[in-house]
Amino acid sequence: MQNMPAIFLRSRIRSSSHSPNCALRTFSIRSLFSSATPSTSQYEVPKPSRIRSCGFVAGSCSRLGAGWVRHLEEALGKSSCPVRFGGLRLFAAQPTIEPATSDGLTVEGIISNQWTILEESESDWKSHAAAIAQSISLIKRRLQWKKMLVRLELLSTQLDKLDLWDDPQHAGKISREHGNLMGKMKEVMEFEQELLEHIDMIKLAREDNDADLESESLKALLRMRRFSKEKELEALLAGEHDSCSCFIEVQAGAGGTESMDWAAMVMNMYKMWAQHRGYGVTVVDEMPGEIAGIKRATIKVDGEYAFGYAKAEVGVHRLVRISPFDSNKRRHTSFAAVAVIPILGEGFSHVQINESDLRIERFRAGGAGGQHVNTTESAVRIVHIPTGVTATCQNERSQHQNKASAMAVLQSRLDQLEMARQAQMNAQHTQSLTEISWGNQIRSYVLHPYRMVKDLRTNYEVSDPDSVLEGDLDGFILSYLSDLMDKDEASP
Repeated sequence: MQNMPAIFLRSRIRSSSHSPNCALRTFSIRSLFSSATPSTSQYEVPKPSRIRSCGFVAGSCSRLGAGWVRHLEEALGKSSCPVRFGGLRLFAAQPTIEPATSDGLTVEGIISNQWTILEESESDWKSHAAAIAQSISLIKRRLQWKKMLVRLELLSTQLDKLDLWDDPQHAGKISREHGNLMGKMKEVMEFEQELLEHIDMIKLAREDNDADLESESLKALLRMRRFSKEKELEALLAGEHDSCSCFIEVQAGAGGTESMDWAAMVMNMYKMWAQHRGYGVTVVDEMPGEIAGIKRATIKVDGEYAFGYAKAEVGVHRLVRISPFDSNKRRHTSFAAVAVIPILGEGFSHVQINESDLRIERFRAGGAGGQHVNTTESAVRIVHIPTGVTATCQNERSQHQNKASAMAVLQSRLDQLEMARQAQMNAQHTQSLTEISWGNQIRSYVLHPYRMVKDLRTNYEVSDPDSVLEGDLDGFILSYLSDLMDKDEASP
């Protein structure tokens, strides 16, 4: 062990820096040892992570070379694992391989040891490891790991059928879902494997009294601990369309000017929320009120997981305040309805729209006007005759731009109707597609006689309405998504 180059050990620590925007590195045994042979290998590795499969155990201090790797891959190949980890196949629909440290410690073992989890500032590797292990367990539970394994096995069977590509559209859908599941599972497995490797490095560093190596491994665990919180959040957004951009629509309820002003406040709240998250925001359609506020408005929110987060806002929002439009200063209650529609990417099937099914109306745009906007019929309203669904756009300068934007909104609305129809046929409850109605009140914003915002679905509340109206919605969104996940897990 003393002959092993220090660069080999430290490289495994330095290569593990985490960033939310960086994919985890893949550790390939073949890439390290393929040039060696059993007779020429010069080094002994310090008990690499043990992998059990079909009675074959690798992990003792043995000389590694091409022959050893070949035997290992042959042993792992017997488990029919569909997902690759570096150069090795790691798990199957019914896994027989359990990643572990050189002394047999697994993620489940770490959790069962009940190591105390301290603050991140404490330099305790067991605390970091326990926090990461709990995160991995939570991520697997949120992803419904066992169901994913069963589904992956089913998809793998379908991909092996010789006549699969007789129907290219169906084959593409199966292939995309298979690749998506494999990507999610591989990422979790790599994260789990990296945790165990860092634990091995810390133990090795202590055996060799290598303070530098121990310090670097400890820092790597701290980075993993912080990164795991983001992975927990991503696991909440595992729906088929959660990664899509979306349209957010706000419509004023009954109540005249007061409700229109409230609808404008709600729309401004979502604009600020989206900007805080770094999403692109574009106003697609807006119908101003006669005195103040808006009758309805639609914005496009561009960014990864925009729909996954925004779907938590679907429903009716209620405001209680002293009306600024009432000279007698009486308390008023106002309502605004919010709908969220995913913008499906190219990988998803869309509802086909025939030109003959459309009625296109052109009119002059409303608003403050200007050199061009109110002088020509540039605004466009498109009606899908079979369904009665309409889409309007009047914010662009030209009729062609308004028509293109309106068509995009119409396509998303029709896609949503089709998804709702399929969900109903399958007797599945999809909360993000629930019909907007006044019975679906989800949140109350009270500005008088006390100040509080409360989500009626989760009972999450804050006493600072101003911060919420300025776009601080993450607490409500995460509370709703977590509660929804817990209900799904509790259901049979």
